Amino acid sequence: MMKKKNILLIHLFFWLYLINQGLFPLYTGQFDKSYLLNNLYFKEVFISILLNVFSFYLVYLTFPFLQKMKSRILMVVSGLIIFSFAVIMRLPVEYVFWKLFHSTPGKEFIYEWFYVWNNLRLVIITAIYAVLIRFLISGIESQKQKEALIRQQQAGELALIRSQVNPHFLFNTINNIYSLVYQKSPEAGPALIKLSSILRYMLYDAGAGLVLLEKEADYLKSFIDLQKLRIKNPGFVKFRIEGDLTGRKIAPMLLISFVENAFRHGSTQQTPGISILLDSMPEGLFFEIENYVKQGLMSENEKAEKNGIMLIKSRLELIYPGKHKLSITENGTTFKVTLEIAG
Repeated sequence: MMKKKNILLIHLFFWLYLINQGLFPLYTGQFDKSYLLNNLYFKEVFISILLNVFSFYLVYLTFPFLQKMKSRILMVVSGLIIFSFAVIMRLPVEYVFWKLFHSTPGKEFIYEWFYVWNNLRLVIITAIYAVLIRFLISGIESQKQKEALIRQQQAGELALIRSQVNPHFLFNTINNIYSLVYQKSPEAGPALIKLSSILRYMLYDAGAGLVLLEKEADYLKSFIDLQKLRIKNPGFVKFRIEGDLTGRKIAPMLLISFVENAFRHGSTQQTPGISILLDSMPEGLFFEIENYVKQGLMSENEKAEKNGIMLIKSRLELIYPGKHKLSITENGTTFKVTLEIAG
């Protein structure tokens, strides 16, 4: 919801604008100077603002109830009643002002239909302003609610991506590091440091809206290096980084599902079995990953694991609407993903 302070400021600026419009002839001198006698001009501005406040808030406060009415006929009839009520209530107030405060003689103050039409005109004008401001505030509130829902959805999808990465990857990596420690391999220390950096990134850095592309690239490198611990083929993964990553930002953990999917479903019979390119260009970011697929039908479990890519598609639509291009192709032998992000 929009803060009450901001709503009050919108109303305050509107009434300052109307008061300024009422006093504008005073600034320019375009009025009968005799009106300054007995402060008549300021009295007229005051009563005009007072009547406009009444008709404005009458429409402003009742308009939401009119919107909720299911019957169009009932809504129109109710609207006409409100307009008529505003005009009827304004007329006696205006009469009292001119008769008592201005001391207008009875023979000069003769009732005419002009007064009705003039008040009706002013009610219509203030009603239009009331509806516009109501729509303005509602629009701002709707946009804030939409942004909050998007943040919640992004957070939920990011949490789901984390949950998909954690169980499969972490348990395998811990087992691999345990084996290295048991064998007293010099690779155990660096592997443990990389696992620590991955956990730190996932738990802390990935909670931000955007992260430095360098950190995302380091995360991918550490993830790939730890995956290599269980693959005997040293040339199984080819990871290239081109362009200048400095200063560029990206949504966290946006690329990991593509990389993890390649490891899960990729065939280890070819060299390289997985080819990855991350290119930072002036016009945007280019990411491409291609892997050979395992022969034979996928199990239902493996098909379900591809949901990570569907989550990435959803996140791309939320974070980079109209600014990205995602292409996924599969020919039975290879699986290829190409992602372009403008800006």
